Amino acid sequence: MMSLQCITIIFLTLAGSVYCEMTSPSTPIKVKAELGDNVTLPCRAPNSNLYGSLRIKWIKVSEDESVTEDVLLSMGLHVKTYGSFEDRVFLQGSDDNDASIIIDDVSMDDMGKYRCEIMNGVEDVMHDVILEVENGPAQGVVFPYSPHHGRYNLNFEDAVQACIDQGAVVASFDQLYEAWKDGLDWCNAGWLSDGTVQYPITKPREPCGGSSSTPGLRSYGRQNKQSRRFDVFCHASLLKGRFYWLVQPERLTYDEAVQACIDDGAEIAKVGHIFAAWKLEGYDRCDAGWLADGSVRYPISRPRKNCSPTESAVRFVSFPDKQVKSYGVYCYKE
Repeated sequence: MMSLQCITIIFLTLAGSVYCEMTSPSTPIKVKAELGDNVTLPCRAPNSNLYGSLRIKWIKVSEDESVTEDVLLSMGLHVKTYGSFEDRVFLQGSDDNDASIIIDDVSMDDMGKYRCEIMNGVEDVMHDVILEVENGPAQGVVFPYSPHHGRYNLNFEDAVQACIDQGAVVASFDQLYEAWKDGLDWCNAGWLSDGTVQYPITKPREPCGGSSSTPGLRSYGRQNKQSRRFDVFCHASLLKGRFYWLVQPERLTYDEAVQACIDDGAEIAKVGHIFAAWKLEGYDRCDAGWLADGSVRYPISRPRKNCSPTESAVRFVSFPDKQVKSYGVYCYKE
């Protein structure tokens, strides 16, 4: 490699919520975006006479730089995207030297360091961009999650996937803090997006840090992401579709519930969907229904006898045998 360069640039997106700080050549550019935005990660080749087409490669670099995730590869007219970036990452291509990419519908999982590598036949350029993703507390809901095989069974990677599977992302510290201020009280520790493990307590009691302790977030600090296992706090955003109870003449097994939603042109709802509908849309129904993870829950925004007499909540029933025909189903349609 003949040279290592960083380009000093100020970049503003049309959305106005994403910006890039002016940096020195030795410092990665920092780009900030709000959850769900489209964001541009800037990168340019040196202004020079090019010999042949640019070869552009973008990767996402993990904390261990020996482990990377391919994002995009461009060679002439051929452009390929990979993994979770497929069909939502594009070259900006404003001119012949522009190697910037646009990421659609940014999620918390997109946060991290990205590396742009440009090879033009004369010199190779390597350029780092750090993407930070933010989200206001009013735009979503935080909920605790543990899978069907029980509590404290998720390492960090499992926790990230568990939230994704439920139509959500791992919550940040700020999101959990805002949820605690809004009354979230949960006595099981869960992963947050920064790799710490915490839980929110509004009503101090013996099993949850002691009855004489003060309300707040209890923290276990940073934990080993591979070996340590906890629950997770997920964050679901405002729904882009419709969450609803599917009216059926009979109760359904899990497989029948999945098929019933499909027959209605929808999918079986995820846990993130029911929490977002309950918290952000005031959805209320006193009928227990299947969800995609095999759990049975129901959302109550108006507490009342025989449903949730003391508080507004998403009530968890159980992870029942999937062959039982005791429940209806909640569906979600984009």
